[in-house]
Amino acid sequence: MTADDTGAPVPVRGRVRRVVSLVPSLTEAVAVTAPGLLAGATDWCTHPAGLDVARVRGTKNPDLGRVAALEPDLVIGNTEENRAPDIEALRAAGIPVWMTEIRTVEEALASLRRMLVEGCRVPAPAWLADAARAWRETEPSAHRAAVVPIWRRPWMVVGHGTFTGDVLARLGVGNLYGGHAERYPKIPLDELTAAGADLVVLPDEPYRFTADDGPEAFPSTDAALVSGRYLTWYGPSLVEAPRVLAEQLAAAAPHRP
Repeated sequence: MTADDTGAPVPVRGRVRRVVSLVPSLTEAVAVTAPGLLAGATDWCTHPAGLDVARVRGTKNPDLGRVAALEPDLVIGNTEENRAPDIEALRAAGIPVWMTEIRTVEEALASLRRMLVEGCRVPAPAWLADAARAWRETEPSAHRAAVVPIWRRPWMVVGHGTFTGDVLARLGVGNLYGGHAERYPKIPLDELTAAGADLVVLPDEPYRFTADDGPEAFPSTDAALVSGRYLTWYGPSLVEAPRVLAEQLAAAAPHRP
């Protein structure tokens, strides 16, 4: 018996035929690696395009009955995305669950390899090696100090110990709230604008910041509108993430009313 990222034992069968994913990143990782393996995914799983599998509601409120009805050999999830009571309920029902725990790019690469090889019983995909090479060859640009909102009304930002923070650090962007006690603290806007940032990074998920919704709140700071998928997802998107994000960060500009 093998163990997942949390150390929990996972009674994986010798051959895995049906997988249900509770995280969009992991859904894409399995679908691209072994297309016929995925039996179910959340309503938020949008990649790869045209994904045609049973839907089991959201990451925070999965339909556990629907998951069980799909008779998965394995359910895959993430400690940040999924609630512990849901995972415990699935395990109590006798369903093997593999939980990932990812806070850095290196952890993502290692975790995905173990999940796919040891959990899903498939060979390590070529895209994992491509992703490792892409990030190994990435050199950070000139250092910038940033705030990274993920929500407004109320304003919430990326705090300490996050995958997002590590991705940005590798691209030369320091998170001013990286030392905050909370991982996603609520910070009043007046504090954010007075924090001393020379850059505000505005992803399009979970809150969809746009050119008309977000930059105007930081009129004296360069704003970079970036893809939330490349900034926060860990999966095949890791291959292109360094290039795409570097281009989007380089295009940062002050708000123009």
